Amino acid sequence: MLIHAPESVLLVVDVQERLVPAIHDHGNVVDGIEWLIGVAGAVGVPVLATEQYPRGLGRTVPQLGRYFSPEAVAEKTAFSAAEEPACRDLVSGAGRKQVVICGIEAHVCVLQTALGLHEAGYEVFVAGDAAGSRNPWDRDLALDRIRALGVQVVSREMVAFEWLQRAGTDVFREVSRNFLR
Repeated sequence: MLIHAPESVLLVVDVQERLVPAIHDHGNVVDGIEWLIGVAGAVGVPVLATEQYPRGLGRTVPQLGRYFSPEAVAEKTAFSAAEEPACRDLVSGAGRKQVVICGIEAHVCVLQTALGLHEAGYEVFVAGDAAGSRNPWDRDLALDRIRALGVQVVSREMVAFEWLQRAGTDVFREVSRNFLR
């Protein structure tokens, strides 16, 4: 199945101030997430975020946090956003059946959220090149497991081109000019 912009929401999982510095290749992970946020904005896909115990781990890193209104962020203590009522309400409130997930840590909150939303009936896609863990081995195992259990692992560009659907439009030109260089 393809990812369709009118049916999608982008969920940014736990990219927080005290956790990001410990993530392997964190600069590229955060930049990749910001790229996805930008493309989502261009094609009209709502962008939501979760924060795992922000009192201890801090808020979403400023590089990304500037994109979110307070209503677009849900706090959680469960590793799976699908198990946290505020997060479930945030996702269901978007009224979309597809959820594209990115964030950290791939082998904990991203994995559990992806599987939980998949079990809840959403079509779930994890942007593998916009997900990270402290240990790259954990990230790789998480993506393998996610895939084996029925969730699609995709790249950022796959998401962008599926959201765009065609060339020759004003939106394609905007995304191409600003993101596909």
